[in-house]
Amino acid sequence: MSSNSSVARYFDTMDYGPAPESDTDARQWLSRHAEGFGHFIGGRFTAASASAHFDTAEPATGQRLARIAQGSAQDVDAAVAAARGAQAAWMALGGHGRARHLYALARMVQRHARLLAVIEALDNGKPIRETRDLDVPLVVRHFYHHAGWAQLQEREFADQVPLGVIGQIIPWNFPLLMLAWKIAPALALGNTVVLKPAEFTPLSALLFAELAAEAGLPAGVLNVVTGDGATGAALVAHEGVDKIAFTGSTDVGRLIREATAGSGKSLTLELGGKSPFIVFDDADIDAAVEGVVDAIWFNQGQVCCAGSRLLLQEGIAADFIERLKRRMQSLRVGLPLDKAIDIGSLIDPSQLERVRSLVATGVREGAACYQPPGALPAGGSFFPPTLLTGVHPASTVTTEEIFGPVLVAMTFRTPDEAVALANNTRYGLAASVWSETIGLALGVAPQLQAGVVWVNATNLFDAGVGFGGYRESGYGREGGREGCYEYLKPRAWAGRKPRSAAAPAPAADEADKASATGALPTIDRTAKLFIGGKQVRPDGEQSQPVFSAAGHRLGEVGAGNRKDIRNAVAAARAAAGWSSATPHRRAQALYYLAENLSARSGEFAARLTSLTGIAACAAQAEVDAAVSRLFAYGAWADKYEGTVHVPPLRGVALATVEAIGVVGVVCPDEAPLLSFVSLLAPLLAMGNRTVVVPSERHPLIATDFYQVLETSDLPAGAVNLVTGPAAGLAQTLAEHDDVDALWAFGAKDLSRIAERLSIGNLKRTLVDHGLATDWHDGAAAEGPLFLRHATQVKNIWIPYGE
Repeated sequence: MSSNSSVARYFDTMDYGPAPESDTDARQWLSRHAEGFGHFIGGRFTAASASAHFDTAEPATGQRLARIAQGSAQDVDAAVAAARGAQAAWMALGGHGRARHLYALARMVQRHARLLAVIEALDNGKPIRETRDLDVPLVVRHFYHHAGWAQLQEREFADQVPLGVIGQIIPWNFPLLMLAWKIAPALALGNTVVLKPAEFTPLSALLFAELAAEAGLPAGVLNVVTGDGATGAALVAHEGVDKIAFTGSTDVGRLIREATAGSGKSLTLELGGKSPFIVFDDADIDAAVEGVVDAIWFNQGQVCCAGSRLLLQEGIAADFIERLKRRMQSLRVGLPLDKAIDIGSLIDPSQLERVRSLVATGVREGAACYQPPGALPAGGSFFPPTLLTGVHPASTVTTEEIFGPVLVAMTFRTPDEAVALANNTRYGLAASVWSETIGLALGVAPQLQAGVVWVNATNLFDAGVGFGGYRESGYGREGGREGCYEYLKPRAWAGRKPRSAAAPAPAADEADKASATGALPTIDRTAKLFIGGKQVRPDGEQSQPVFSAAGHRLGEVGAGNRKDIRNAVAAARAAAGWSSATPHRRAQALYYLAENLSARSGEFAARLTSLTGIAACAAQAEVDAAVSRLFAYGAWADKYEGTVHVPPLRGVALATVEAIGVVGVVCPDEAPLLSFVSLLAPLLAMGNRTVVVPSERHPLIATDFYQVLETSDLPAGAVNLVTGPAAGLAQTLAEHDDVDALWAFGAKDLSRIAERLSIGNLKRTLVDHGLATDWHDGAAAEGPLFLRHATQVKNIWIPYGE
């Protein structure tokens, strides 16, 4: 035995030797498809309609891996047709039948775990240890967990029905895991799927589809169409798709939001991130250093929730950086199938060049760059673990998602400063907080604008715990009960019909003639806007007439404009105390509103009769229903709560329900009082601040209501009313980047405006696409249906024990 390979030498140096995982089975599977993969449609592989293909490469070597079909619009059409044809029978199979299929899929993944793990490592370039020990087990967990939801669907989601055909587009960083996140809940709840995997990494999806068919999944329930962005665009645009679920870049998410606007498609977006990793001076520093390794160098930093911004309290910063650099020196970069490496290859030379360019930009802007010594493997897209210090909050590397193994570090002095730095981003996906003082950690976590917060941990995921972001990190949740709702729609809304066209408003001259009956004119009264707790004149000093059902002029209201919306949003933003008020406090305010409205019920009923022409008894019924609805949301205010998840680890995850923030509301013309209250009350109950555009045709009912608001104990700015043309004001609200969500009910085009123009800050929208809601029907117009849209769920993970 030579001295270079002696056992004694290894004990002296403690070097790792190579420990390659065999790829024999994976290569054999690939060789069976050496002539090229087709699309998986209707339970079998089919040739691409245009016979177009492209090659994929191994990120770690650059060598050709497989020949993949390039999907066309015709291929997408065939896949959607197969999914549509299978959906009714799949839904009719029932929860137990679908549960058995998902259970079979989970067992299938377990039986082929090694093959799937190797294919994933070859296709993506990530270490086999990650695909074997993290990705594949989580895939199994998702199918088991959602088999349970399928079994319980008839009881737990009795008021919901499946959406139908789901188009799903997944990224290249977690190809197999993202597949499971997407298709497990969709299939469990009675939908069928057309999946478009990433152009770089389609292999695990094709393998999964092939194995699923062998496991007995009915033909057409799962379809896979491969291709580039054009294939994804065809899926997004297809009229036969009821929902698009997308995970990927924020820029592409904006394009999808714009493309689906007004189409009636449901949409969830899980987008980019620039997550903070906050370390306080009482943290376990060595544990936090290991947390950083997991946060940013897991999967080469190609993780949407990667902890890429390290925020250190000043007292420990120097010591922490020294320990971190020492730890970086032990990280091993190597070929993905080597079980002894920590960091594999980036996905592609283009991504490698992007990471290099951004690091160079950071250095030009003043950052100090540290990379541990050591050679990188030749032939692939490898980049070393990198630490940038001396960055400032506005630097490019601090604000832009790098999506590579690059960490930027800054310091802070106080918890308030830490929160300010953490929230200084347009994203809001995840955050980590490290402190041995649990009160400090749990005090900071609710202040962070992120959908997931890990306490003394990072990158924890589970099928039973929702995952998703705020702001430009997208909206919607994946996993848990909240993720199930993304693939369902309210049964009460499933049969809605287009609202009837309103009769044209009387012309001004006809109204004037109709009102010219008395010797003396009535005393003029122009209702003002209501902003910041005050009645204010509109900025443009313009008004518009309001007519009765009989054509008489009843008065005028202010015609609000862009500046009035700006002022109302500013007033709502300043009323942040309402969001931090206790649920009990909010409940009392809503009960008091109901009390004050009830005291003036006769006046409001008479106003409804004059505005809309409905009978006095019907008008009184609408007022009574509005009072009841305020009481209902007063009741819900302190009862619509989060839950405690118990994932399979030593710890819990607190699913906390939070207000969205500032929400714009555009009300319809029908049932002008009841629809106004039905949209306003759930938002107030959950702590949101509102900018409301009342019924354009019947605004006086809302301007009467601000007199009720003035006698309530709501803080100034919690409710702001801007009257005027609905379409124009909705456009301004949709474009306003300080508005966090927009609810728009009315004409179909109003929904399109709200969705299309909301892409600036990717605000959440709730629209009716011109479909009429029965506002007197509690199932359709009250309760959790609206409360879910009035809130966002933050999951705070709290591991415990040694």
